[in-house]
Amino acid sequence: MAIAAAQGKLIAVIGDEDTCVGFLLGGIGEYNKKRDPNFLVVDKNTSVQEIEDTYKRFSKRDDIDIILINQNIAEQIRHIIDSDNDNPLPAVLEIPSKDHPYDPAKDSVLRRAKGLYSAEDMR
Repeated sequence: MAIAAAQGKLIAVIGDEDTCVGFLLGGIGEYNKKRDPNFLVVDKNTSVQEIEDTYKRFSKRDDIDIILINQNIAEQIRHIIDSDNDNPLPAVLEIPSKDHPYDPAKDSVLRRAKGLYSAEDMR
């Protein structure tokens, strides 16, 4: 247990080229022992199946605790993200991209958090 805590965990990114490059320049790019990266650059030629497979693979990896995904890409695999909320880790955070602004109404984490509290709890 202490060894796992000492190792640290990774952040994974599923995003457009600008998002991935920014995070990679920030130093989050890693390969595991199987030479699998912790990022996926999504472009117009990336299939929804490939995005789904990568998300599932990141979710199963024990060295990843946070998955950052562009919100417009998350919309393409919303059914998987919403059905995969049994475990708190990895945390899935939807982020805006350069071309698509953040829409809080589409964020599944924010929708679940709003369901936990009523308006009177915030007063």
